[in-house]
Amino acid sequence: MPDNSQFPPDGFEPRVQTQPVTLIEPVYRPKYKLSLLLFAITVFSTLWVGAQYTYYYRINGPGDELTSSWVLLMKHPSMLLSGLPFALTLLGFLMAHEMGHFLACQYYGIRSTLPYFIPFPNLIGTLGAFIRIRSPFENRKALFDVGIAGPIAGFVIAVPALIMSLPFSKVTPMKPGFSYFLFGESLMFKFVARLFGLHFPAGMDINYHPVAFAALVGFFATALNLLPVGQLDGGHIVYALFGRRHRLISKVFVFGAIPVLMFFWTAWVMWAVIPLALGINHPPTLDDEAPLGTIRKIVAVLGLIIFLLSFSPTPIRLI
Repeated sequence: MPDNSQFPPDGFEPRVQTQPVTLIEPVYRPKYKLSLLLFAITVFSTLWVGAQYTYYYRINGPGDELTSSWVLLMKHPSMLLSGLPFALTLLGFLMAHEMGHFLACQYYGIRSTLPYFIPFPNLIGTLGAFIRIRSPFENRKALFDVGIAGPIAGFVIAVPALIMSLPFSKVTPMKPGFSYFLFGESLMFKFVARLFGLHFPAGMDINYHPVAFAALVGFFATALNLLPVGQLDGGHIVYALFGRRHRLISKVFVFGAIPVLMFFWTAWVMWAVIPLALGINHPPTLDDEAPLGTIRKIVAVLGLIIFLLSFSPTPIRLI
């Protein structure tokens, strides 16, 4: 006969003790392998581009040797090491910029990814780097600090790089029959050039030292990131300063400033299309009412100065 003493008698209703349910936020596991793989590929792509710029720098600009640099790199891979000055400067700038964001996120306990570098066979060997933020901002102070940290950190790297290398750049006559990419002269470029008494006459090619070229790319990237649109760094800063009024500022920039800038550089149209495609809105913080404070408003002025020093209405033009 089976022992049923372990079962409750008929009609018995057990008492269920209820406890509050705690929702556990999923733990973000950094994708170290993916970050390292993308970084390694970007190191190679920027070394490859940097080696070519170093080659052009040594022969005073492109000429009949334009394709021979590829042949030399294929035959002598050790030439990649000549691209180190360019690659280290550019990657140093990108790493400083993204780590500024990342460390600010860590300070506030905001979940974010590690920096992801984007290798690409273009003029500089990369499309930049980014981090993804995976949790909301607690308040506008946190949003502001995360947004401004990247541009300041990158600017701190780009300025001394330009100061140390621009005096080694050369002015050479343009060779007929060849195309040239010319960088627009930002206020920071003009200041450093005047500091060393450097003159770059119109109609001449500026054969930038590879480190100077990487620094100019850094200023260009800083200016683009500080545009007051959407969820760019500038968008974060504008939302932290003006709250929900950021949408009006973004619209004025996209529909007002961009059409004017297109008279200088037609590619500015991308910076109207992309925000409109992705949205110019900015998600609210958990506490939009928390005051920003006087110190951060002063730092915001510093961010504006960095933008003005880095910006050029004609960043790149082809001649």
